[in-house]
Parts: sequence; C-alpha cells; structure tokens
Amino acid sequence: MIERYAREEMKQIWELEKKFQYYLDVELAVCEAYNTLGIIPDDAIKRIKENASFSLKRIDEIEAVVNHDVIAFLTNVNESLKDDAQYMHMGLTSSDVIDTALAIQIQAASEIIKTDLKNLILVLKDMAKKYKKTLCIGRSHGIQAEPMTFGIKMLNWLDIFERMLYRFENASEEIRIGQISGPVGTYSNIDPKIEELACKTLKLKPARISTQIIARDFHAHYLQTLALIASAIEQCATEIRHLQRTEVNEAEEGFKQGQKGSSAMPHKKNPISSENLCGLARVVRANSLASMENISLWHERDISHSSVERIIFPDSTILVDYMLNRFKNTVENLVIKESNMYNNAHSFGGIIFSQKVMLKLIEKGLTREEAYEIVQRNAHKAFNTNGSFKDNLISDKAVILTSKEIDECLDYESYLKNIDKIYQKFGL
Repeated sequence: MIERYAREEMKQIWELEKKFQYYLDVELAVCEAYNTLGIIPDDAIKRIKENASFSLKRIDEIEAVVNHDVIAFLTNVNESLKDDAQYMHMGLTSSDVIDTALAIQIQAASEIIKTDLKNLILVLKDMAKKYKKTLCIGRSHGIQAEPMTFGIKMLNWLDIFERMLYRFENASEEIRIGQISGPVGTYSNIDPKIEELACKTLKLKPARISTQIIARDFHAHYLQTLALIASAIEQCATEIRHLQRTEVNEAEEGFKQGQKGSSAMPHKKNPISSENLCGLARVVRANSLASMENISLWHERDISHSSVERIIFPDSTILVDYMLNRFKNTVENLVIKESNMYNNAHSFGGIIFSQKVMLKLIEKGLTREEAYEIVQRNAHKAFNTNGSFKDNLISDKAVILTSKEIDECLDYESYLKNIDKIYQKFGL
C-alpha cells in the first residue's frame, strides 16, 4: 500500500545511490569553493567535475575492509580522480559531508511534503464550501451537543492543516543548514569562507556554529513537526471512523466495486484507510521520540545518532508523504450521508435544542435553576424511553411556552446564523 500513495521521488531521496550522490555534491561544492579562492586550479576543477564518480559495488568492497562508509566512498571517488584526488576532502571531516548531505536530503523531502499539504488544503477548502449548509450534529464527549454543519467540521480540519503547513515550512527552513567546519567545528584546517561558498552552492545556510556535527535539536524539531502532521491526520481519521460507525452512519469511506470488508461477514464496510492512518501516526510519533533521544551526545559528537537517523528520517518522511496522500484520497472519496446527518440531529424529538428551550423559559420569568431542571427532566425522559423531547415539552404543564414558541426553539436555522461570519475568516 505504501507504493500506492507515496511518491516515487520521495523514496529515491533516501536510496543509497542518491545518498552518495548528495555526498559527492557536497564534496564538489567544496572543491568549487577552493577553486573560487584560487587554491584548486581551473583545469583541475574542470577534470574533477567531469571525472568524479562512484559505484555502490565498489564502495561495498572497500567498506568491507575499512569499516567506514565515508572513507569507502571517498576512496572510490578518488580512484576516479587519479592525480586530482589530492584536492578532494581537504580540511573536512566525515560529518561535514554527512550532515550537509542530510540537510539536502531533508530539503528535497520537504518540498514533496509541502506540496502534499497544499494539495490536501485545496481538497479541504472544496469540502468546506460544498457542505457549508449541510446540517449535522456537533458532539462533545461523543454525545450529541448542538447543531452545526459538516462544512464547519471541514473548516476546522482546514485550519489545522494550514497551521501544519506554516509550522512545517518554518521547521524545514530552520534545518536548511550545512557545515564545512572540520574536526570539532573549529575550522582548524579550512577557511570559513569555504563553508560559506559551498553552502551557497548547495542552497543551504552555513551553521552559526557546529561541534563537528550540526546540533540535533534542529533535527528533533523537524521530526516533531512531522509527528504533529501525522497526529493531525490521526485526529481527522478518528473522526471519520466515528462517523462511519453503524450507530452514527453519517459518513463513510469510499467502497469500490469488488471490495470486500470481511472474510466472514459480507455486510461489512470498514474504515480501513482511517484505521491505517491512525496506526501509522504512532510510528511517526515514536520516531519523533527517537530524535529527541539523539540530542544528547558525548562531548562534541559521537555516532549514536547516526544509526537512528538512517531509520527515522527515511521512514518518517516517506510515511508522512504516504499519509497525506492517502488521507487526501480518503477525504475526496468520502460518502456524505446528509439525510442521516439530518435525522440524527432530530433524534429523540430534538433534544439538541435544549439550551434554546431553557433560555426561552428564563426569558419567560423562570430562574435558571428552574428552567434547567424542567428541560433536563424532559430531555432525559426522551433519552430513557426513546421518546420525543418536543412531545414531552408540549405535555409538561411546567413548560410555560406555546407550541409555536417550542417550534421556534427547535428550529436549527437560528443555530447557523453566524456560519457566514466564520467562513469569512477563511476568505470563503
């Protein structure tokens, strides 16, 4: 299923071939910086850019001996450069290459996720406009509360994901940093100007300071933002699951021709997409926790974070890409049961209008406590006997309202009088 919804280009970003190409991009950017400063001759930089190459097979062969992937990569690249190999990796340490390349990977992944978020936002806007006047019941504690519209529900989702886009854009910009600062980050054998020039070529910002690695709170913040996106998807997917329950039956996931819901019960149509998304959100959040554990390293650096990041960055970005696309597909194909929404809103003879009745009784001269007790008694009677709140009110002599006044209280239109004002806040 991942292949069905995740973009191929997202997966490619994290493949070994692409990772080492990013490593090479960093090394070449550094060489170009040295050339700009007159340290690498023009003819040499031309040959380096033409000849620098690597082979995954050869890297594996070398790594089997040296037990160090960056050294294996550099050794293989140097084999392609021959005499020009003297200019490769001058003054750098492995983390300069790894962390700067990771920053490029993250930026590439971020562009895809930003597009996913923007596409989802467009779908939610369309849903909000389409169902602006569709009456449904609002619920608190899972219990019927007061009337609202399904469009308002969609506006709430829209608001959430517009915030997610804003946060994610900030987080991805914050982590758009590279470093070319050498061992323990002191530029001991490299001019800081090299870092500035190389990062400019790579479309990154130079780290303000680094300790041989870029501080891992940057990475934790980024992954926390992905976890927030996943959690927002889970929030909405949980709502869909509740609305699809047989007892509610107000919306359901699309069910294609030939699809089956159960090996034993042919009648079943299950919210499998939403359930899948809720489960995957747990994985993304767990990865976020792992990124928090990566912040505390020994002294200026160790590599305990490295093994973790080789899992959590590909997994989290691929999963969030998948989740956003699958959620968008789920929302686009939701079956909205407007008549069931209307019927549910009028169940038990309109108990959801209880506040209006109470306020009307207060307006007629009863104390709030007296009005509350009368309305609660009639509402609970309707609940407990599967009866009618309206009929109970009409037959209760303590309810000093005419039938017309009761009908006016049970009219949902008055509850929706400010819907347009809410929509105006969204420019809709």
